[in-house]
Amino acid sequence: MQELFSRRLYLCVGHRGDMATFLPAVLRGGVDIVQLREKDLPDPERIAAARVMIPICRDFGVPFIMNDSPVLAAQVGADGVHVGQEDVSVARCRELLGNEAIVGLSTHSLEEFTAATVQPATYFSAGPIVATPTKLGREPTGLDYAITCQQRSDRPVFVTGGVNASNVASLVEAGLRHFVVVRALTESTDPEVTARELRRALDRAISTVSVEPT
Repeated sequence: MQELFSRRLYLCVGHRGDMATFLPAVLRGGVDIVQLREKDLPDPERIAAARVMIPICRDFGVPFIMNDSPVLAAQVGADGVHVGQEDVSVARCRELLGNEAIVGLSTHSLEEFTAATVQPATYFSAGPIVATPTKLGREPTGLDYAITCQQRSDRPVFVTGGVNASNVASLVEAGLRHFVVVRALTESTDPEVTARELRRALDRAISTVSVEPT
């Protein structure tokens, strides 16, 4: 878990026909953890997508996370799994993947976050802090929620919702340290440049604040 504290830029991405070029580009730009977030594809296609992504992530020394299914995560040899409030329990993920696997858990309210802190998750996500089309029907939690989660957590809290190069510095100044990015990268016409701009803005902001823990 300590090693995960140093990872700050988390890409969630669905299946893409250009994954073999897109993923190396954003990893060169500074993404340091990757999740295949694909809820609609049949399992064989999710497995095929993961098997394209995993060797690329390995080459860059970046953890690869499967969304929702610890069974598929185990099958493809992922570094871990991310589950939501209505998915398989964190305890079950641990049973299937072991104590060394990364297990992430989504939270959207203080009640959910409080309950999450007693579970054996490696990290939490908090948000979306603003409304986003990647979370259709999900009411935004607001920034204060994510800040409170960060303050109360002994594990990394990755903030979701509209993070980009223009706002990441203000989010760091507010006390946040770990960020999930989707559209800023997946919709970019030059993902490597966009990732690099985002990473530089993030690192510059981090360098000006006291980071606990590092």
